[in-house]
Amino acid sequence: MLTLLAPAKVNLSLEVLYRRNDGYHELRSIIQSLSLCDRLSFSPAKTVQISSDSPDWQAEHSLVSKAVALFSEKCGQGRGVNLTIAKRIPLVSGLGGDSSCAAAVLKGLNKLWGCGYPRWRLMELGAELGSDVPFFMMGGTAMMEGRGETVTPLPTLNQMWAVLLVPEIEMPPDKTAALYRNLHTDSFSSGEISDKLLEDICQGKLSYSSCFNVFEKIAFTLFPDLAKYRWQFLEAGAYQIFLAGAGPTLFTLLKDKNMAEKIYHNLCQKGHQAYLVSTLGPLD
Repeated sequence: MLTLLAPAKVNLSLEVLYRRNDGYHELRSIIQSLSLCDRLSFSPAKTVQISSDSPDWQAEHSLVSKAVALFSEKCGQGRGVNLTIAKRIPLVSGLGGDSSCAAAVLKGLNKLWGCGYPRWRLMELGAELGSDVPFFMMGGTAMMEGRGETVTPLPTLNQMWAVLLVPEIEMPPDKTAALYRNLHTDSFSSGEISDKLLEDICQGKLSYSSCFNVFEKIAFTLFPDLAKYRWQFLEAGAYQIFLAGAGPTLFTLLKDKNMAEKIYHNLCQKGHQAYLVSTLGPLD
């Protein structure tokens, strides 16, 4: 039995520079992995079997099945695997759980089937699946560029605490595509925001004023109920609140664990789906 963790992530910065000729958007983003993780277990089998402990998770709608099919085509034709996933990252939350699991599948099958692909090759395969997948091959703190295929590891942040609030908002299946469709040229930026944040990180600090998410304004327009949750997050004690990826999860980052615990407990007492997690360094 081989077991791997698939961590969640938040984008500390997320800029869209322009729309590319190939239809994708040019991104510049600084990403941070978190201690909230799904757990994937792999064991040899004659056929491919995929299951999860989450009744709402469906393999056929996940990047996991696509990752298995892609890796089977490249390396494991005729091989099987019994893959079970213990889901802890909320579905369709903006925390990258599906992409993280897809990356873990590529790494796990690479080990289980003895294919011996180096990390750079797995990152290439990951880029065929989704923009966030290459990042999860390394985790920690990293700069993501292009449409996600270019990932540069950054100095590891001193441990911080994140409180996550997952709003009870029904999201459309094409949530991320809808956000991209609502981008306009005035949404684009030059990359300077991420550059400033990068400078701070290289100096061993994190400036909240440098955190940015191009989707935040659009998400609060498309999903107006987010505003209610943001106010309740503020009432719980948070003072800097950000949108995680394409949402709808909201998060705050703190150096003070006691303060993070206080905010977390205040949210839980109000009946919210909340998580208290820490930042993670690079994966093995």
